[in-house]
Parts: sequence; C-alpha cells; structure tokens
Amino acid sequence: MRGELIDRAHDDYDRARQLYNGMVDKRPYLIARCANAADVISAVDYGRENDLLIAVRGGGHNGPGLGSCDGGLLIDLSAMNGVRVDPARRTVRAESGCTQGDVDHACHPFGLAVPAGIVSTTGIGGLTLGGGHGYLSRQHGLTIDNLIEADVVLADGSFVTASETQHAELFWGLRGGGGNFGVVTSFRYRAHPVGTVHAGPLFWDLADAREVIRWYRDFLPQAPEELCAFLGLKTVPSTEPFPPEIWGRKICALICCYNGPADEAEAAMRPIRTELPTPILDGVTDMPFPALQSLFDPLLPSGLQWYWKGDFVRELPDGAIDTHIEHAAKAPSELSLMHLYPIDGAVHRVGRDESAWHYRDATWSMVIAGIDPDPAGATALTDWARGYWEDVHPYSMGGAYVNFMMNEGQERIRATYGDNYDRLVEVKRTYDPTNLFRVNQNITP
Repeated sequence: MRGELIDRAHDDYDRARQLYNGMVDKRPYLIARCANAADVISAVDYGRENDLLIAVRGGGHNGPGLGSCDGGLLIDLSAMNGVRVDPARRTVRAESGCTQGDVDHACHPFGLAVPAGIVSTTGIGGLTLGGGHGYLSRQHGLTIDNLIEADVVLADGSFVTASETQHAELFWGLRGGGGNFGVVTSFRYRAHPVGTVHAGPLFWDLADAREVIRWYRDFLPQAPEELCAFLGLKTVPSTEPFPPEIWGRKICALICCYNGPADEAEAAMRPIRTELPTPILDGVTDMPFPALQSLFDPLLPSGLQWYWKGDFVRELPDGAIDTHIEHAAKAPSELSLMHLYPIDGAVHRVGRDESAWHYRDATWSMVIAGIDPDPAGATALTDWARGYWEDVHPYSMGGAYVNFMMNEGQERIRATYGDNYDRLVEVKRTYDPTNLFRVNQNITP
C-alpha cells in the first residue's frame, strides 16, 4: 500500500478510529488509510482473503457508526480527497474521501456547485450513495440525479466504472442503495451555476410555530424552484453569532437559499417577510455558496452525542403540526432539533424506478436529532428522539432517507426502498453475492 496501515499498537490508532458521532465507539482490528484505488483493491482483497468484517469510511458522519466496525478492517478513504473541475463541460471528478467542503471549495472559483447536503464536513461518499439532498435539490435534484459515473472496487477486487452505459444495474443501485455493492473510489458529477446566493436563517418564537408551519406547507410547493427553505424546530444556541437576548429560546426557523437572478431575490423572499409575523432574527443576506454550506459547522463539531430518526413526509396536517410543536418544546438540549428538508421540484421529475431512491413523491425528508456534547445526556437524547418519532411517524409515508436511519432492522430497510427493494437484492446477488460489504443499511443477497 502507498497509504498507511494503522493497528491497535500504532500511536495514531485512537485518533484514526474516531467517528463523528461521539455516542459510537468502535475498535477495528486494522485501519487501512488508502491513498488511491490500488490501495483500496489491496485492502478489499486482504479483508476478503482473511475473512475480516469490512467497514468503509469517508467522512464518518453516519449516525449509527456504520463507517467502522469492531474487530475487523476499516477502509479509510479520507486521504483520497482530490477534486478536478471541468468548467467547460460543467463536470466534477471527486475522490470518495472528499468532504462536501472540499468539493464546494474546488467548484466555487468557477461559479459552479454540485447539489449535495447542508454541512460541509459531511463526506460525499455516504451522502451520494444514500441519495443526497440539500439547498439545491428543488432546483437541480438529488446528488444522485447529478451523478454521471462512479469508479468502484467490487467484492472480488475487480475495478469497474458504473454509468448509464457500463454496469448500468450497478449504477442504478449505487444511486440510493448505499455502500452495499462495493467501495466507490471516485464520483463524476454534473455541476450547476451557483455563485453568490441570497440566503440565511429566519427565527420565530415557538409561540408562532403553528402559524409559520401552516403557512410554509402551503407556500413551499408553489414557490419558485430557485428558492429552498427548510424548516427547523430548534433552540437558539447560547453562543455567538446569535444575539444574547435570544439565547436558549425555543424557535421555529426557516433556513433559506435563493439561487436565481440577483435582482429577483427580494421578490422571491417577500412572501416570507410580509405574510408571517416579524421574526426575532433575520439573517438572510448575500453570501458565497460555500459560506452557506459551512454556516452551521461551528455548532456541530465532531464528537457530539447524536441519535436521529427520519421519515419521508408528503403532507403536514394540523395534527402533525401540533405533535411537532409539542415535542419540540421538550427538546432535551440546545442542539437537539427537527428539520424538514424539501425534496419536491426537480426531485419529482425523476421516476421512482430510475434509481434506487423510491420516494420521489415525498415533499419533505424529515430528521429528528437529539444532539449534545455531554455523554451523560445520551439516554435523554435517545428517548426524546424516539418518542418524538413514534408520535409523528403515523403522518409519514413509511420509509426514511437511508442516511437518517439508525440500526432499525430489515423491515425498516425494506420500507425505505419500497418497490425497488427486490431489484436491489438482484444487484447485490450479482456484485456482492457473499455480502462482503454488510456494514451498512444492508441489502441481504
């Protein structure tokens, strides 16, 4: 290997095995910090030949810690973080160890961006393979809708490129099917014109939440696709840059991003400012897109305690709204939250059988996350998130964004893929019949 092998006796072992979720502590037998695709092939071969459990880590943000394992081989892709932008073709080649911030940084000088998530420290590998949604989804679709091809190391150690014309069934499965089929070493994406956006947060006191959410459910589906606004029920963190007079207040928030003609930005935002109560904070302004992408990074460093649950949501009836507000008022920490991410617009223009992502008719992807730096609060976070989810789940569509799932069992995985599940099983049988890659939301062959 050109990269580094780290065993339990290595001075860097404890740092190298850390995951984003501080609630998860795993101790792999060996960490292969790969430098290139050849290293990945060597690592996969070694793991297979020695009958080791194999986990693959890019950014390490996976909630239940599926980017590592106990006693097995961790294939660490974080050193594979090269990005090449082709501004003429508006395409981006990114190695699978890149974070979203790496890709944003490389694309921004060319006035381009790849549709992805909302936290810049997220690894593009897991985000892409799970689907990928964020500020540009309404306008340009999911991350997988902008994936052109992927280079993949398969369970037998072979290396293939998957696209619409090569290994097309594998390419279909990679777009939403997670890490079930191999180790992706690089992705090639379509990029879109994105430079300065009119964006930022607006906060209302939780007392206004019912009015804000009812308005939002009617406004969003008919809003221009250049405007994304995700809804959050949160607590204002007691830290800068927030004004001290609102620290600790329970709030309803809209985090907005308008990516259209600059002279139309104010008009696009006008309904939010004229049809709703006056917010207690209005942080919407012009900013470079990478600044928006990294806006919340300081609040969410690695090592916090996390427990999350998700669902796809089509409608927000009054009963659901009341249930959300009831549980948001009981949030056990300042960082705990509920977000509704819009996935309509361009996402709806792709058929549910065109990729592994089944819920093409959902309006929102919901996540409930209990978050706190103190390990002593882990039980309270978990209980709050589970109880909240159990009460709002009856208003959902049944499945969830795979990247917002914990270890929830096979029935839940089936619900997430719906009618696409059986086809995913066939792809798994073709490309990983022995289930070598099973540290994931597993499709059992």
